[in-house]
Amino acid sequence: MLFGTEILTTAQMRAIESAAMVSGKVSGLTLMERAGAAVAGEIRLRWPKPGRATVLCGPGNNGGDGYVIARLLAQAGWQLHVLGLDNAPGPDAAEMKRRWRRIGPIAPLTEAGLRQSPASDICIDAIFGTGLTRPPEGQIAAVLRQLGRMTGDGEGYPCLVAVDCPSGLCMDSGEWLHPDHGEDTAPVPLHAGLTVAFDSPKPGHLLQWGPTACGKLMIADIGLRHWRERRADTRADAMCPPALRAIWPEFPVRDSRMVDVGSCARIALGKGISAGHPAGHKYSHGHALVVAGPAGHGGAARLAARAALRGGAGLVTLCPPAAAMAEHAGPPDALMRRGLDNATQMRAMLTDPRITALCLGPGCGVNRAAGLLPVVLDHAGPCVLDADALTALAQAPHWPGGLSDNCVLTPHAGEFARLFPDLDARLAETPMRGPAFSRTDALREAASRCGAVVLLKGPDTVIAAPDGQACIHSASDVPWLATAGTGDVLAGLITGFLARGIAAFEAAALAVLLHARAARRFGPGLIADDLPEQLPFLFRELGLDEWGRK
Repeated sequence: MLFGTEILTTAQMRAIESAAMVSGKVSGLTLMERAGAAVAGEIRLRWPKPGRATVLCGPGNNGGDGYVIARLLAQAGWQLHVLGLDNAPGPDAAEMKRRWRRIGPIAPLTEAGLRQSPASDICIDAIFGTGLTRPPEGQIAAVLRQLGRMTGDGEGYPCLVAVDCPSGLCMDSGEWLHPDHGEDTAPVPLHAGLTVAFDSPKPGHLLQWGPTACGKLMIADIGLRHWRERRADTRADAMCPPALRAIWPEFPVRDSRMVDVGSCARIALGKGISAGHPAGHKYSHGHALVVAGPAGHGGAARLAARAALRGGAGLVTLCPPAAAMAEHAGPPDALMRRGLDNATQMRAMLTDPRITALCLGPGCGVNRAAGLLPVVLDHAGPCVLDADALTALAQAPHWPGGLSDNCVLTPHAGEFARLFPDLDARLAETPMRGPAFSRTDALREAASRCGAVVLLKGPDTVIAAPDGQACIHSASDVPWLATAGTGDVLAGLITGFLARGIAAFEAAALAVLLHARAARRFGPGLIADDLPEQLPFLFRELGLDEWGRK
């Protein structure tokens, strides 16, 4: 897998921590000290001048981290107000609590105590961490609702700093856990300005409410790398699920696991084809077909075809009905055009071995897509099924069978609901226990059922393969990407990469990354037509202008 850094579920994270401590080479107390030091260090980087901080310490190890943070900030000259519980935490957290008490008092962690806290520059949420499996209740729930009201507009405190995650957020799904006691006890979402998590991102940092709740996410190295890598070495174990990865996320990671984007793009774009070879020619870079719809509906297919060209396919042929050919006479002149009226003509086209990928769906029309779909599936070549093809697929009698692992489905939420209504219903349920059913769970199940790669579009795009591999790309920072036609560009970009011989899962992951980076590069005001034109600049920034010259 070429893309990004590994994401760990909360169960995997607990297993790695336990393995480290059982080894005798590191203690729970040492890990807690490192975690607290990492958060205190990030705070001091952002607020070099000591100020005032309120620290909310929960009943378990996350609270222990909070006492470490308070002690280290106090030693650095900060004025601290610490709220905690009169409970008996685990031995490590109890020791950190005792060390803090040598320095300062602990006020009761209650709603009233929080309201009466002195004005602070930052508030540190160390109540619950990634291991939370049930919704907060009682006085802690009241504290969190008050904290949510204070920080809901981002102005109650200049910054809420979350340790591991904002309390109450399920770190396997990115959903807020709800108590089963009615709306008056529903969680008030927290909005941190900074979240410091440890060793690896968790799914909930990137999915659903996670990006909004976490704010700027930092991943701190606390010395667990050896045990994480040992786990990776034993991934063939049936108890060890396939890897989940973030596709080159925008947050920094405090170790060397981030993959070099340029080298990965060069490797991916060169896989399976002699791209960049001095003897290469247009057919060695692949030939993609993009099926267009009837007159008046051709814009989506042209966007996809342009993206496939910009993505590096050697040839791209646009295939509208013969009656609509005139509509596609404009630029780009590099596009080839060929009339396609029925399934018989398509079957004949696909006998050409030089055709290496196909895109069916954008602007095609459901009836036209339904008529052509059996030929595409019988051909079993690399393909992207998008838009109208997905609606046709959901209505097909063989669904969810008949697909191969070199096929990529690219549904948005509504199309996913038509394809997998039961999985969509589970995603819509209000989560009351963790780990809650997540988008990664749903996508892995969807890919396993249909045998194809499935890409669920959204601000938290998730891609899954039939073998269980999955990855997440968070694009919540580019809301201007939510505009008409951008999905057609993504479908075309994947098609172009498939045409070059890149495997379906990697083609989808690489396309999602470049699609979002193109949007970030252009900025607000983006329309779909702008995305393909950003690709040459992105390729140059990734070092692809030097690729193949050596």
